[in-house]
Amino acid sequence: MSNSTAYPIGTPGQKWTDADKSQWLAQVTIKRSYQDEVVSKLTPLAAQFEQVQYGALSYDADKYPLFAFKSQQWDSNKKTILVTGGVHGYETSGVQGAIQFLATKAQHYAQYFNVVVAPCISPWGYETINRWNPKAIDPNRSFYPNSPAEESAALMAFVATLGDIYAHIDLHETTDTDELEFRPVLSARDGVEYDKGIIPDGFYLVGDSDNPTPAFQKAVIDSVLKVTHIAPADDKNQLIEVPIEQFGVVNYPVKKLSLCAGITVNHFNTTTEVYPDSPLVTVQECNDAQVAAIIGGLDYIVGYLKL
Repeated sequence: MSNSTAYPIGTPGQKWTDADKSQWLAQVTIKRSYQDEVVSKLTPLAAQFEQVQYGALSYDADKYPLFAFKSQQWDSNKKTILVTGGVHGYETSGVQGAIQFLATKAQHYAQYFNVVVAPCISPWGYETINRWNPKAIDPNRSFYPNSPAEESAALMAFVATLGDIYAHIDLHETTDTDELEFRPVLSARDGVEYDKGIIPDGFYLVGDSDNPTPAFQKAVIDSVLKVTHIAPADDKNQLIEVPIEQFGVVNYPVKKLSLCAGITVNHFNTTTEVYPDSPLVTVQECNDAQVAAIIGGLDYIVGYLKL
């Protein structure tokens, strides 16, 4: 179904000019604090992990440092597990779920793996509750060489220092604002017509169509089921206009689309999608679902490797 109302920035049918992007940026406002809501929670964790500042955003380097946390006892004989959150800064449970995992569960899994967590890749996006960065670029479509998104470029440079990554779990949300704001503005930016989609009510996963690992994905879903409900397929047996591979799972070509989950050559990867606007969940349950997803995936790998 097409949206008949033109977006208030830009000329319908034409890609945005630099002036249009500037107009968009001028109306973006700060809505919450990265320092208060994220950094303050990370600071105490430095005693348990190796804290790495792998960069800072040029928009305000003092305000937006980029942090990752690594197992203190790094062991080259162990597999390395990467957890990322906040690629889209507005997806709150991705950030807060990553922090909760660090604070409550990461130490347990450090006996099996080298654990690396980058909890908030896009802190400007976190503060402005935005999918894009200030240049109107989506970091989660920008994980490729010479990336125009400094959030993506900084993470890729850091991950390149870690050696082989055995598994990568990327934490995301799908919210009502995807259809109310972010997809309409994306269509306006690209000069194309906006076709309204349907937001699934519940948790789901986006696997890798080039490496689907269905048993791994099922283990994640089964773990999350203990915390919250899984999104049912629509009447076309799809989620987000993609055929389901199994209950609660669709697959994308993550490398081709330059998504965060595709930045490494790995054995297992998945992208979580929590739906915080569901009347059936609380904020805490959304964070718990992210942690449950990580636990389900890592427990599966522990069994798979017979650790």
